[in-house]
Amino acid sequence: MVYTLWRFPDLLPAFGTWPPVLEKMAGGADLMLPGVVLPSTGLPGVEQGRLCAVTLVGNRAPVAIGVATVSTREMLASGMKGKGFNILHTYKDQLWASGDKSGPPVIAPLETEASPEEDDEQHSPDLMLDTHESETQMKNLCLTDVAADKNRESEDIAVEEGIETTKDSENISPQEAMDVLLNQCFFQALKYKVKKSDLPLLTSSFLRNYLFSCCPEGEQVDIKKSSYKKLSKFLQVMQQRKILQVKELTKGVESIVEVDWKHPDIRSFAAPVSEPTASSENIDVGTEDFYQPPEIISLYGISAKMMPLFQESGQKKGNLLSQNDVRSMIISYVKKNELVHPENKNFVTVNPVICDCLLDKSEQHDITLLKWDDLVTRCLERMQHSHQVTFPGSSPVIRKGNIEPIDINVAQRASNKKVTMIKNLELYGLDPQSFASLLQQKVQASATCTPLPGAKDRVQVQIQGNQLPHIGRLLLDHFKIPRKYVNGLDLSTKSSKKK
Repeated sequence: MVYTLWRFPDLLPAFGTWPPVLEKMAGGADLMLPGVVLPSTGLPGVEQGRLCAVTLVGNRAPVAIGVATVSTREMLASGMKGKGFNILHTYKDQLWASGDKSGPPVIAPLETEASPEEDDEQHSPDLMLDTHESETQMKNLCLTDVAADKNRESEDIAVEEGIETTKDSENISPQEAMDVLLNQCFFQALKYKVKKSDLPLLTSSFLRNYLFSCCPEGEQVDIKKSSYKKLSKFLQVMQQRKILQVKELTKGVESIVEVDWKHPDIRSFAAPVSEPTASSENIDVGTEDFYQPPEIISLYGISAKMMPLFQESGQKKGNLLSQNDVRSMIISYVKKNELVHPENKNFVTVNPVICDCLLDKSEQHDITLLKWDDLVTRCLERMQHSHQVTFPGSSPVIRKGNIEPIDINVAQRASNKKVTMIKNLELYGLDPQSFASLLQQKVQASATCTPLPGAKDRVQVQIQGNQLPHIGRLLLDHFKIPRKYVNGLDLSTKSSKKK
């Protein structure tokens, strides 16, 4: 533990880093080589797999303990690129919290540099043996404490490139950063999303529905920009590491058929925990995490022609009623005027008021009886339609006419390419830009927002390809929009039948 190293700061070879990096390591990140400070005396000589301490610039008190992933010689040969240390334990993690929760002491850096004679003495066989024994004891201590703390998990994410080290250190390349993000999302998907009942799972479905959904906000996995270039190659590497097994169940179609959830890499993975921000505390109906569908109620206005049916209920012209209110008042009118057919109670006798209000001129001499459902349906059809929309935490808004459904349409473009267009998202409290970003992330296709012709302050989302199935799942299953308010999903069924 760091408490031990604060008493014996020279027990392990130490590598320095900058204070902002500590926050990343405490959050579960490993220490990348660009974050290591190169001292004037040079880096300590270590071999791969050796236990090391991590200190902050200006203070020799260790703040983390990790295992070197490469030797010092390999660190320098790589130009200080890539991962340097797998972090096992840090100041302010759960293992630290099990102690007295004290802060690191201030231990001044050594003022004098080691002379060649001292350097030779430090690397003598006797001293190296003693150091190795101390290191072994320390490693056992740390690993035992880590296991007792439910195997504090670490993840392969890079230290921010904005942290300047020295003139000799270099930033992580975009390809390395994409590899780190890909690995993070892969292990997060396997550990927290994929279930045994999901297997066998198409590799394409795993990518779209599981891996992409694990991307941190504002980031997106692009396998083509990684060193693997293809999903099949990446999964092949994971199969060689015996994390999962991929088979071609259908010719040309690969599926994940087995996952070893007991694999150390999966068990030791911990999803990154982001601190809540002020902006995230405000609920935004345009985001997927806090969206709640609005309550939509159809309302029916009483016109002058329909007034005789509702006068006895104390209603006035222009009053808005719900469908249940209309049904109750019609039933009350029929019973009060004794219009229920004496021989068949499923029918209502048409009197002069019902005849004038609900029958067309061509029907007035032919129809003398109406079924209950037909009576109510005719009444609703002849009233003035409106709708009320209520968003969570907001006052109801009433608009004339029926609410327009979310309209989805697939259009053909040049070179036989298809695009899918979605409009009217704003009416349901969905931000088109946020919806486009989420959809783009799930299907990995280009999505844009363009002004909707003939509609003020309205835009439509346009995405490449026929994405009807994905859009349907997103609207119906994820955002819980009722099916009757989504128009165009049946196009997917029709196109599949044609095939």
